[in-house]
Formats: sequence, structure tokens, C-alpha cells
Amino acid sequence: LSLYGDIDEENARDVVHAIRILESGFTEDYEKNAFELIVSTNGGSALEMFSIYDTIRMIKEKAPVCTVGLGKVMSAGVLVLACGTKGRRKIGKNCRVMIHSLENELEEVQWIQQQYIKTLAAETDMTQKYIKNLISRKVNVYLTAEQAVEYGIADEVF
Repeated sequence: LSLYGDIDEENARDVVHAIRILESGFTEDYEKNAFELIVSTNGGSALEMFSIYDTIRMIKEKAPVCTVGLGKVMSAGVLVLACGTKGRRKIGKNCRVMIHSLENELEEVQWIQQQYIKTLAAETDMTQKYIKNLISRKVNVYLTAEQAVEYGIADEVF
């Protein structure tokens, strides 16, 4: 099996599906059930990473999972590489590994949120304070088309 590219819904689905198909052919012989998962990714969705992780955890008692890191193993890919059976996790000599600092990511998300508020206020009839109040409930704000015109997000409903 291989996981090349971003860890997204499609790649995660393919990996999980392939593992489940392999599992259906497992025998009583633990060693004969062994399979290899090659990982080369910039990372991706944490939730999709956990779907792969949980699938591998579920079957490791039935089969050794050999993970191989090649090229780059970053972000969400690091846990996928690490969750292989201990003693059977390999990495290429020239592979680069990157582990996220989530604090740094939180700062970046906060900066993006502030820029979003600032630029949205500049392009609409809403003030930064008004937008902050809208989103302060920590939920997504849904508007009708008419409300979008009222707030200056759009000019007309057609």
C-alpha cells in the first residue's frame, strides 16, 4: 500500500479500504499477514489521519504493519509512519520529517482570522467590532442572500 500526497478524504478512504480488503484475506499466521505501507506526504487533515491511525491500530494484533517513510513525512503523516508495528518502521536516509507545533498553528489561525475580519470590514458595510460580535459565539454565521446585501457583502440578489 502507499500513501502519496495529501492526507485528505480520498487518500484516507483509499488506504483504509485497502487495509480492510487485506484484512479480509488474513489467515491465522500473524507473520504471513504482514503488509507494508509506504508514506510520502506533506500532511493534511488531522481527522483523516486519525481514520488511518485507528484502522492500523485495529488490525495490528492480526498482522504486522511495516511502515516506510520516503521523501517527506510531514505533519499528519508522522503519526501514520509512527503507528506501524514497532521494529518494522523504516525511513529513507534522505527522508525529511516535520512535526507541527500546534501553538504556532494557533497563532497563524488567529492572524488569519484577524486579517479576515479587517479585510471583510473594509469591503462591506460592517465594522470590525460588528464582525467580531457576529463570530464571538464560536459558531459559523449563516446569512441569507438578502442579509448579505444588507451587510454590504454583495450588491444585489438575482
